[in-house]
Amino acid sequence: MTAPHVDCEQHHACLTVPDVGAAVDFYVTKLGFRLNFMDGDRFAGVTLDRVQVFLERGTPAPGGTSVYFVIGNADELHDSHRRNGVEITVPPDDRAYGMRDYGVRDLNGYRLSFGQPIYTGGEPIDIERVDVPVRLEKRLALALQDLARHKRMSLSSCLEETLLHTFEPLGDGVASPHTKSDLRYIQELKRKHGIDYDSHGSYRFVEKP
Repeated sequence: MTAPHVDCEQHHACLTVPDVGAAVDFYVTKLGFRLNFMDGDRFAGVTLDRVQVFLERGTPAPGGTSVYFVIGNADELHDSHRRNGVEITVPPDDRAYGMRDYGVRDLNGYRLSFGQPIYTGGEPIDIERVDVPVRLEKRLALALQDLARHKRMSLSSCLEETLLHTFEPLGDGVASPHTKSDLRYIQELKRKHGIDYDSHGSYRFVEKP
């Protein structure tokens, strides 16, 4: 019998803990989750972005249990966890399986990993770069330079990444090269550099003589 096609965008781990309230406090104050719901002292749900972890009262069994979270910026979250005194069991690094990640242990001994995809793996692509006469709006150029530094990329690579993503359709729009963390940073850059026009502003640009 043919198995049906199943679309599954999320999964929720359930961890047994001796004290649900204490576990919730650790996940919220130390790991940066938010409380989604709490059913007395028996059951609770904490959420990291859209991924929920259930905490159920019972005997912890961390020996063979671990949870892996795919996030936007592993180094940023690692720094937050370290400042909060979370036990870091595996330091951040680029892994052979295409992720930059690190590991922690929660107050009941469960192993949690947080990682972001990296795209530098694979066979090198031989290219020839050419100079293109490009002039950019000053505030936009400053923001782009800051973004490239933030993403640890050269300005050329950042532009190439953006172009390649805009060439790919996604729903009714185009794919984005930016994680949610990147997009939040971009909003900061827009405020920093006074970019007060929308994505269609370039159609109305008039260069000063």
